Amino acid sequence: MQLTLKVNQGEGDYEVTTNLYVIVAWERRFKRKASNIADAGIGIEDLAFMAYEASKIAGIVIPGELDTFIKRLTVLEVVDQDDELPTKAATD
Repeated sequence: MQLTLKVNQGEGDYEVTTNLYVIVAWERRFKRKASNIADAGIGIEDLAFMAYEASKIAGIVIPGELDTFIKRLTVLEVVDQDDELPTKAATD
């Protein structure tokens, strides 16, 4: 699963893309599995966490705490979504 997120912390829009590290960090923090997202859905806090981690990886300056990052958000949108699991492509 890969998401491209449009983010604005009050200083202009930018886009970040999740990767495997971000998804694993999300699973660990929220005790959920990425494979269950289709059934249970994904909340705005989930997206904010993924944007926070993806922004850190991309070298974008963000606050040191997730809650401070969330307070600063003016835009958080999913721009693109790739639902395909990496192992599915190998079996086709």
